[in-house]
Amino acid sequence: MTGSEKMLQVFKCLILLLIPVFLLGCKHETLTPPAQPKRILLVTKTQGFRHESIADGISMFRQIADTPQYVLTHTEMTDSFTKTYLARYQLIILLNTTGNLFTTPQKEALIEFVRAGGSVLGIHAASDAEYDWPWYNQMLGAWFSDHPAIQEADCEVVMPGHVSAGGIPLIWKRTDEWYNFKSLQPDNRVVINLKESTYTGGKHGTDHPISWYREFEGGRIFYTGMGHTSETYSDPLFRQHIKGAMDWLLDK
Repeated sequence: MTGSEKMLQVFKCLILLLIPVFLLGCKHETLTPPAQPKRILLVTKTQGFRHESIADGISMFRQIADTPQYVLTHTEMTDSFTKTYLARYQLIILLNTTGNLFTTPQKEALIEFVRAGGSVLGIHAASDAEYDWPWYNQMLGAWFSDHPAIQEADCEVVMPGHVSAGGIPLIWKRTDEWYNFKSLQPDNRVVINLKESTYTGGKHGTDHPISWYREFEGGRIFYTGMGHTSETYSDPLFRQHIKGAMDWLLDK
């Protein structure tokens, strides 16, 4: 064996000795697969009064959902409401929907969606719907009764620890169309209450809920009576309130 061959043999032995040392020094990291985006169905069907601000609400939700965290689908109809179709989604948003929205099979599909752990977010006139369907009232937490003229009022945060109240001042002055309700469910968890002493036309006294959440038959529900005016949907605090509500609804 020549000198060069001996040197090559020594070099090979050194490499074989160093490989285990190198491997021991490497950190083995388990790669976590990226989280799947949450699928959201935005519904704006109206069978009664149609709010001009619906277009502004659609724009707001599209901007909130403009992130890999969400996939947003918008529909004006409920024709596609079947158990299989709704199973694709984690959250249904009812944006100023009014009147009798659902056929009997569509009602059954919505019930199944909630009972399977789905979430529902109701905005303003979502409570002005399905007056002949008690389950809907129990799910959403109330039905609309009436309202005074649009005016400014103090909204009082009574549950500042809830994610939907994050960054919201304890007394939040807002101008909107302030709903009075009927068939309010006693187990609504109120996040924001209206101070009736700061405006005219309220009918609930010191306990006038305007934003609340509830856990119902396996699903999560959030409702706010805010959302009549177009200006509402460009209000940074309202957007923050709704984004927080969505975070809570989708935190499963």
